[in-house]
Amino acid sequence: MSATAGWAQVLNSGEDWAEPPTGTVAIRAARLFDANAGTMLTNQVVLERDRITAVGSDVRVPPDATVIDLGTATVLPGMIDSHLHITPQGDQSLPYETLRALQQAQANALGGFTTIVDLSGRHTWAPIDIRNAINRGLHWGPRMQAAGPEITPRDRSMAPTPLTIDGEGFEGELFVAGPWLARHMVRKLKHYGADWVKIYATQDFQGDEYQHFKPNGTMVNSPSLTLEETEAIVDEAHRRGMRVACHAFGGEGLENCVRAGVDKIEHGNEMTDEIAKMMAEKNIAICFTLQNMINTPNSDLPRTGGKVSRLSLTIDTLKKSLTFGVPIAFASDTNPDRHGTQAWQFAKYVEFGLTPAQALQTAFMGAANVLNYGWADRVGSLEPGKYADVIAVSGNPLEDITEMERVKFVMKGGVVLKNELTEIPAGLMTSGATR
Repeated sequence: MSATAGWAQVLNSGEDWAEPPTGTVAIRAARLFDANAGTMLTNQVVLERDRITAVGSDVRVPPDATVIDLGTATVLPGMIDSHLHITPQGDQSLPYETLRALQQAQANALGGFTTIVDLSGRHTWAPIDIRNAINRGLHWGPRMQAAGPEITPRDRSMAPTPLTIDGEGFEGELFVAGPWLARHMVRKLKHYGADWVKIYATQDFQGDEYQHFKPNGTMVNSPSLTLEETEAIVDEAHRRGMRVACHAFGGEGLENCVRAGVDKIEHGNEMTDEIAKMMAEKNIAICFTLQNMINTPNSDLPRTGGKVSRLSLTIDTLKKSLTFGVPIAFASDTNPDRHGTQAWQFAKYVEFGLTPAQALQTAFMGAANVLNYGWADRVGSLEPGKYADVIAVSGNPLEDITEMERVKFVMKGGVVLKNELTEIPAGLMTSGATR
């Protein structure tokens, strides 16, 4: 059993593997979203095998090609979520949680997110194992990049289950004290296969002395790492071909991450003009994780006398990012049982000031540009040479952005994972796909 293009799909029968097609496939649709220009093209054809070979309205379709006619639908690239967590937090065994995490990864693919970045397995290395299993053809799922346990000296551990690696025990996260131990932890992550390093530069928002709102609406941001520790992490990670994602709400922790040159900021609620300018100059992306912010007015407004909430700060930061040209990458921070549904965030982006095209682009080239290993030349748009990761919705998302919440067709690497639009030749479709 081989795994063409690094992956394969297992059939329910268990008798064989459905691999990317060896023949040419042509997808026809009334509309195609150009993820680079942010425009909608009409009457397009995507010609492909496991990778795209041609796109356009005048593409010549070989007579022996298999044609998938999606009619009046809109085709788009597979979406990218650059920040989520597939591993559940609970009191189940690690094998059980790993199986759950695999199911959650697959839910993302069926929701149209054919590429995902898991930013910390917290108390388990399961996301790295799941990535490897998908790449080796043991299971089907999205393209994945993954971080292991996050690096942080936070005062609370998010995972109570002890984890022991090479005889070294720690509670959930990798705790550091000083630049050299920080470098050691980066090396450990690299050794065990992490693509990313996730750091917590500020304490969690707990409503207590570490991170909270003052009655006047000022957010207190307690840093978790020093500038020297952050610089050591970034330097060591980049030397070893890894990227760094920084959890920071604001203040000294956020500034340290930007000055150290991390690759993207998670949350960034309190972004000052100075920080925004530095991020734009250094091409550091901002990731708005609305899932964790959307309901914060309920808890924050009573604390601040109605002055401010984490959501209102997020909206301000989004507008500031547009003003200063800070790159925006789609990031949901989705946790188990919500995977595959995070496209609701597009409508909120539009509500908060992005155009529909700008909102869509965050999940295409906006997210592709932050991926490790130069994956922007493989995913994020429908262009010759890129993977045949194609999704489709019935309507026009530039007219109704909520269409993205109803993905009807999903293809990854030339194999159809989900189809609710038309008849698909059996050889192109997994037996477990949605018909």
